[in-house]
Amino acid sequence: MTNRNNEASPLYYSRVAGFGLLLMAILAMFSNFSVFNGLIISDDAATTANNIITNEMLFRSGFISFVIVLILDVLLAWALYVLLKPVNKNLAMLAAWFRLVYTAIFGIALHNFLNVLQLLSGTEYLTVFTTNQLQAQVMLLIDAFNNGWIIGLVFFGFHLFVVGYLIIKSGGYIPRMIGFFLVIASAGYLIDSFAHFLLPNYTDYKTIFLLVVAVPGVIGELSLAFWLLIKGVKVQQRR
Repeated sequence: MTNRNNEASPLYYSRVAGFGLLLMAILAMFSNFSVFNGLIISDDAATTANNIITNEMLFRSGFISFVIVLILDVLLAWALYVLLKPVNKNLAMLAAWFRLVYTAIFGIALHNFLNVLQLLSGTEYLTVFTTNQLQAQVMLLIDAFNNGWIIGLVFFGFHLFVVGYLIIKSGGYIPRMIGFFLVIASAGYLIDSFAHFLLPNYTDYKTIFLLVVAVPGVIGELSLAFWLLIKGVKVQQRR
C-alpha cells in the first residue's frame, strides 16, 4: 500500500515527457542545423575537413548535444510508457522498445564523429595517409553516420505510429488530434527512410521528402511536448 500511495502521479510523468521532448528538439536543432549542416559540405571533402578543424569546439559541442539527446530518449521512452500503459500495456511497451532500439542505433552511428576527430587530430601514425585520403575517410565516416541514423529512423517511425495509435485510442487521456499528427509523422519518417534505400536519385526529391517528414513531425511532436508541459495528464490512470 505504501508503494502505491508514494507512486508519482501521471502529471509528474507528463512533465518529464514534455520537458524531455522540448529539450530534445532544441538540442537536436542546434546540433543538426547550427553545427553539422553548417560545417559539413556534402560534395566538398576539403572544405568540410577544414571547417571541422577550424571549429573543433563547435563540432564537439554538437556531438555532446546529441549525446544528451540520447539520454533524453531513454527517459522519454520510460515516461511515455508509464503514461500510455493504462491504454494498452503491451503496445506501450512496444513503443518504448522501438524508441530504445532507435536510440541504440543512433548512438552507434554517432561514434563515427569521434573517429572524424581522430582522423583530423594530426596524430603521428596518420602521416602514412595523404591529406586527400584523410579527407575522403572523413566524408565516409560522415556518410556512415547519416546511413546509421536513417536506419534508426525506421524504428523511430514505428515508435511514433504506436504512440499516435495509443493516443487516439486513449479516449481523451491525451488529445486525439495529437495522435493523428503523430501517425502522419510516422508515415513521413518511414516514407523518407525507405526512399533513401530504394531511390538511387533520392537527392532529386530530397526537399519534398523532408517536407513530408518535417511538417507533421514538428506539429505532432511539439504539440505533444507543449500539451504535456502546460496542461498534462490530469486524469487518474486506470489500473
